Amino acid sequence: MPRISGRAIIFDNDQVILLYRRKKTKDGIKEYYAIPGGGQDEGETITDCVIRELQEEYNVKVNIKEYLGKVGDEKALGYIYYCEIVEGTPVLGGEEKEQNNPDNYYEIQYIKVSELDNYDILEENKELIRKAYSLKEGK
Repeated sequence: MPRISGRAIIFDNDQVILLYRRKKTKDGIKEYYAIPGGGQDEGETITDCVIRELQEEYNVKVNIKEYLGKVGDEKALGYIYYCEIVEGTPVLGGEEKEQNNPDNYYEIQYIKVSELDNYDILEENKELIRKAYSLKEGK
């Protein structure tokens, strides 16, 4: 059974707010950008997971606007939602802040939607970000 996670695509004007990740692996350094969120707790709905994870990870309260789709495989499956921040300003928190070190680095990044192709972001995540941005813009 795959690990289930809830993730939120959120924007600040024309920028998507992603989690930059750099970690040391046995093969070297791996760097990429991820949609914020995390694992579903037992007995928790996936939408409650999204809300909790964004509170822990970014120190913000979000309102879920729309379900966008799922990404993943038999090991990990992420349910992605378009959300808006209703309270707070993104600041790294939770496990990501506690575990942050040179070998396991986390940083909140603001990336212009028009420049997504310049970054190491999974293609299916780019598609969902663009879909959410169209919803945000009312297109």
